[in-house]
Amino acid sequence: MTSELKSIGFTVTKALHLTRDKMDSVLEEFKKSIQQSDMVLFYFAGHGVQWKDQNYLLATDIPNVSGIDLNEKAINAQRFLNDLCDQKPFVTIFLLDCCRTSYHTTFQIDVQNEKTEESKLADFKEMHGAGALIAFACAPGIPAIDIPAGQVPRNGLFTKYLLRHIKTPNEDIRMILSVVRKEVKQDSKSRQIPFVSDGLLEKNIYLCEQPR
Repeated sequence: MTSELKSIGFTVTKALHLTRDKMDSVLEEFKKSIQQSDMVLFYFAGHGVQWKDQNYLLATDIPNVSGIDLNEKAINAQRFLNDLCDQKPFVTIFLLDCCRTSYHTTFQIDVQNEKTEESKLADFKEMHGAGALIAFACAPGIPAIDIPAGQVPRNGLFTKYLLRHIKTPNEDIRMILSVVRKEVKQDSKSRQIPFVSDGLLEKNIYLCEQPR
């Protein structure tokens, strides 16, 4: 993904296998680098969960135990999106290739004493942001599918098809994601369907713009 984005003109901040503290510092520096005229694209591939109607991105050092507060041990995706939008860039694009399963399911926690509404999709708050487009690899409550080990490329299905289409010249990002959604659905036999929340305020958002 880094090389593909660089090839179409993006300035890329690359960070891999981060602890929570390192995630905090990298994301803070990324936020501070944003100018009002920027097209901001945030891409995350890793582990994610839903907890208390929110999406969380997990660091490498999150403890696999019950009773932890994810606001302290993980990144609240909506809160980070709000931070980026507060910088007032031209547009913000969130591409998240991670699972959206329940925190309790992911960590195999006994939830008999937990409030049952936490696991109901009807109570889940959809991510949103004015001037932002958010694309998840899958719908709420669903795991993202990885390509089996030994196959090339070793990405999730969502990333596989993003890489195939992200450099399409003069194509609105909404149309690119529509094609990606269709191909992921077909490849996964409908087990995984990317989920998009569109709050963009502008038309014709091209990641790769070329003279016609």
